[in-house]
Amino acid sequence: MPHTVLLAEDDRAIRNALERALTLEGYRVMAVADGVEALAQAHRNRPDVLVLDVMMPGIDGLQVCRVLRAEGDRTPILMLTALVETADRIAGLDAGADDYVVKPFDVEEVFARLRALLRRTSPVAAVSAAPPAEAPRPVQERFIEAAGIRMDPQARRAWRGTRELELTRTEFELLELLVRNAGIVLDHSMIYDRIWGYDFGPGSKNLAVYVGYLRRKLDEPGAPQLIHTVRGVGYVLRED
Repeated sequence: MPHTVLLAEDDRAIRNALERALTLEGYRVMAVADGVEALAQAHRNRPDVLVLDVMMPGIDGLQVCRVLRAEGDRTPILMLTALVETADRIAGLDAGADDYVVKPFDVEEVFARLRALLRRTSPVAAVSAAPPAEAPRPVQERFIEAAGIRMDPQARRAWRGTRELELTRTEFELLELLVRNAGIVLDHSMIYDRIWGYDFGPGSKNLAVYVGYLRRKLDEPGAPQLIHTVRGVGYVLRED
């Protein structure tokens, strides 16, 4: 069954072109021109993923995102934005968006980001038969810890010391990857592949934006920085 995409874009030419491209790619598309209708469709039809333009008249894409997240709706959201400043991108992430694409964009990049978001939210297939009694499933550690960070992947909660961190889905997965590989330098391509399922190339600033946003949530006055940049290579989590 095809995934359903709710597309909200006030520019008719972009909306029509993207609707055609998504349909040809195999998606079922609900296309609307403003935030009010986007909220109505999200409530009525429960799409698998939302693609929201940031700058729309009336209720903009950021406000749509905030409303849905306040209601407890965790549907993946991809923002389309012509705003290129880091602060503008951070505003989208802070509103609860999972990813963003900067206009003008390559439609293949939109497809890649949608595939990555949908992979991360797809339910695990049911096991057809229970494992034999003589070979029980191994018990997994509930918590993982490194460099003063403690995480509960099952409950999707994380702490630095006693302070609980408020993380988006992508931030949590990025931090979990770093914690599980504490002390190991992870290169950009590996992180892109593990978190987004696609390497967007050396020109992409997506990873740097997420690392910067994660640092803001992790860092504390007087405490050591935990995520370190290894110039030209990638990032490493360690407590110096």
